Amino acid sequence: MSVLHIVNKSPFERNSLDCCLRLAKADSAIILIEDGIYALQKNSAAADKLQQVLSKHRIYALQPDLQARGVNPENMLEGISLLDYDGFVQLTTEYDKLQSWL
Repeated sequence: MSVLHIVNKSPFERNSLDCCLRLAKADSAIILIEDGIYALQKNSAAADKLQQVLSKHRIYALQPDLQARGVNPENMLEGISLLDYDGFVQLTTEYDKLQSWL
């Protein structure tokens, strides 16, 4: 069963991302939305964790949330795919199950 994991909390305030990364099975996907996108900033502890799992998971970020929070895509970890809202909706249809990490 394929799973899309949705993380919307900042990795600097909650452990949602850590739990997700620990429990997500290989070949599942992770999308960072809302404050979850702060994990994508280069040279952070959260980015280091994401870098380690890029070979096992496809990782996405919601572009409008980067813009809303003033995160420059140039300061983002490489290997992350950016999606707009239509892309996010399309992504949800490609997986058997959605798991939101609160």
